[in-house]
Amino acid sequence: MTTPLQAIPLTTIDGNPATLGDYAGKVLLVVNVASKCGLTPQYEGLEKLYREKRTAGLEVLGFPANDFKQQEPGSDAEIAQFCSANYDVTFPLFSKIAVTGDATHPLYRALTEAQPERIGEGPHRARLEGFGIPVNPPPGVLWNFEKFLVGKDGRVAARFAPDIGADDPRLREAIDAALAA
Repeated sequence: MTTPLQAIPLTTIDGNPATLGDYAGKVLLVVNVASKCGLTPQYEGLEKLYREKRTAGLEVLGFPANDFKQQEPGSDAEIAQFCSANYDVTFPLFSKIAVTGDATHPLYRALTEAQPERIGEGPHRARLEGFGIPVNPPPGVLWNFEKFLVGKDGRVAARFAPDIGADDPRLREAIDAALAA
């Protein structure tokens, strides 16, 4: 049975139609990504995590977004090239979308509605506010590299703040629990 989340139309970075339903039965880590962010080096950890856990059933799915300080200005082709050349990204990437504001993609509307609370909330928000950068109030996406964990059942299991890296024990434990479910 397909969940509403799995039926939302998506587009891959190379222009093909897709849905999360294409990954039915897998555990998904959905991440809004950006190429010119202080957190961009997280691509390395996400790729390592993907290579380590893919055979166990994990898919890391990257959704480029230009919502925060225009840190993802490139075209889909430029983003794909950047990710490949700089971080050897092999996990699936999707066409650039909006994750905040009036133009928020239906996927991100559904994700934030399903899981309004983040694990690890605090340090990154305070850092942004300290720089005088306006941030979205909860449940909005805080910044680039926020992570949503979707279980094999197609439901959002957890949400992690942007500064929770791929090697954070809280993320790893949640992924392992979702893979074991």
